[in-house]
Amino acid sequence: MAPRDRIGGRVKDRIRQHRREVAHMDDDRGGAAAKAPRKLSREARRVQLIESTIEVMARNGYARTTLTEVARQAGLSHGLVNFHFASKEGLLAETLAYLAEEYRRNWETALARAPASPAARLDAMIRADFEPSICTPTRLSAWCSFWGEAQARPVYQENCGANDDLYNSTLEQLCREITAEGGYPVDPVLIGRGLRVMLEGAWLEMMTMSRPYEREVGLRAIHACVAAFFPKHFDADGLIG
Repeated sequence: MAPRDRIGGRVKDRIRQHRREVAHMDDDRGGAAAKAPRKLSREARRVQLIESTIEVMARNGYARTTLTEVARQAGLSHGLVNFHFASKEGLLAETLAYLAEEYRRNWETALARAPASPAARLDAMIRADFEPSICTPTRLSAWCSFWGEAQARPVYQENCGANDDLYNSTLEQLCREITAEGGYPVDPVLIGRGLRVMLEGAWLEMMTMSRPYEREVGLRAIHACVAAFFPKHFDADGLIG
């Protein structure tokens, strides 16, 4: 099994375990008191530290994220962080794997719930990027930290390359099907790649503009661009029909 697959498998298990822990946080007296942090399982504790790392990266960036800052954010000792993650590099690699798995699960779930038509499925993929649980200032900042630091690029390529390939191929295939259905005189592969660039650009704009716009505005801008390519299927409000 490849290292990326092993990390991805651990992240999936961690997410599932964390959800089980959260589901049982209330005690038998009706949910008035939550479990003390020391009662968390090892896997839930690791998720807590990864979430704290996302918060620290959002504030400090990739290079200035330290195990000490992560410990302070989590309200834990530096030694406990070292117990779960032997190095900053290991913690950052697992944080990226966690974000990548979260992102993949989000768009794949949206696609699975969408109607069968290619336009409806493309619309679901676009809207998935603006889901409130995914499109948050903290998570966008963490993603930008991984994208923007040269030293993070090998980590990104190791943990996200396969996910990116799957996303891009799915997007391009949907564009092929819509192009054929609507008889559009466009190159569907180029449209798919352009959509990916626009979606990532919307995320960057929401992080870098002096007056960032809301998620809904970003979504509307993407829909307006898609409508320029596929006017029989989309307008600025999204899917037609």
